[in-house]
Amino acid sequence: MSSTQYVSALDLFSVGIGPSSSHTVGPMRAARSFADEALRSCAATGIARVGITLFGSLAATGLGHGTPDAVVAGLEGHDPETCDPAVVRGLLRRVEEAGVVRLSGQVEVPFAAGDLVLAPLTRLPQHPNALAFELFDRAGESLAREVFFSVGGGFVVREGEQDRALPQQEAPLGFDTALDLLAVCERLDLSIADVAWQNECALNGQDAVERGLEERWSAMEGCIEAGLRGTGLLPGWMKVPRRARAVAARLSAEPDAPDAAPQWLQAFALAVNEENAGGGRVVTAPTNGAAGIIPAVGLYAQRFLGVPRSAIVREYLLTAAAVGSLYKRNASISGAEAGCQGEVGTAASMAAAGLTAVRGGTPRQVENAAEIAMEHHLGLTCDPVGGFVQVPCIERNAIAAGTAVSAMRLALLGDGAHFVSLDTVIETMRQTGRDMSSNYKETSAAGLAVNVIEC
Repeated sequence: MSSTQYVSALDLFSVGIGPSSSHTVGPMRAARSFADEALRSCAATGIARVGITLFGSLAATGLGHGTPDAVVAGLEGHDPETCDPAVVRGLLRRVEEAGVVRLSGQVEVPFAAGDLVLAPLTRLPQHPNALAFELFDRAGESLAREVFFSVGGGFVVREGEQDRALPQQEAPLGFDTALDLLAVCERLDLSIADVAWQNECALNGQDAVERGLEERWSAMEGCIEAGLRGTGLLPGWMKVPRRARAVAARLSAEPDAPDAAPQWLQAFALAVNEENAGGGRVVTAPTNGAAGIIPAVGLYAQRFLGVPRSAIVREYLLTAAAVGSLYKRNASISGAEAGCQGEVGTAASMAAAGLTAVRGGTPRQVENAAEIAMEHHLGLTCDPVGGFVQVPCIERNAIAAGTAVSAMRLALLGDGAHFVSLDTVIETMRQTGRDMSSNYKETSAAGLAVNVIEC
């Protein structure tokens, strides 16, 4: 069968900046898209003001996620793949002080405090992560207005185009469910990575796929390295100290410790998510809030399990992406829509699948590992303290990386036969997210977010 909703690994894994794919990367992309298209359709000389409104979850935790700065950066023509993270931090304040914003980096438009409005209690029915842009002329008449939804993982859609939230691509070996995917593997005697490889090459060309996967794994490695060097405090009133460097130093001093490998696994995850929390360069995998799990497990396999780097770049990432696409299409990877089960749970499931594949697992063992990892994240809430992607998010990635490794081990001890299917657990995750109170979905309105006293 073929699918019209194939999600490419190059889309699912995208290079961006922290701290959030849905609250930072997505809004920046939406803002740039609006500015570029508005300038093509409006007379630049007639634009007197720009208005921005953040709704629902984007407003509730936007300040801690850097959303206002990201939106202004997008309006000024920056994109998350190539921008300097240092330029983005504090940009709203600098633009307000200057009194102008440069649309697409070209046209200066007056901008003042109050032109960006937070509306946390207004939730648009289509998605909790909504934002609106509007241009006005000197008489206050609207010249252009658009509403966008940041639907997780850096993906954005315009109002009225929700059915196009996924790339509409026809894949030669398409699959809509895990059962479909296993059937393709068995019919053609292919691994899950082989299926994904053929789809990727057909859609993007072999050179682009090879280059894209190498770029993404290199960026993941670079993020771990940067995090292991990082020092100081993370942004915000909690003054959370970076820990990855100190952990790495202790482990380096005791290289023969019997439990060094699993501790390095956790250090790798801490390093990535500290970089993310600091607004650094990260790879959405499949989101920023869960960005540490897939890199940590991959580097762990490379350094401690003897898996060649080439297998990580191709087999590990492609297997993980194939599983991630099932969650993206059939449930959600947005914390604002599904809670943290949709972010950390999905990432753990993807990492478990990829690790099982590079350890020689069959497609059915890979599917089993993915199911195990998610089954034990069902119901996980998103309750970031202060709206920052720090507590409990950073440690949560470290723990979930260990869960992914455990899921791999359990799956390889069996023959792939198991009671609960991956499709069942994905559907259960979707239903659980639907039924979960919005207080526990990236609004910082319940859980740890209200039980940790701000001081």
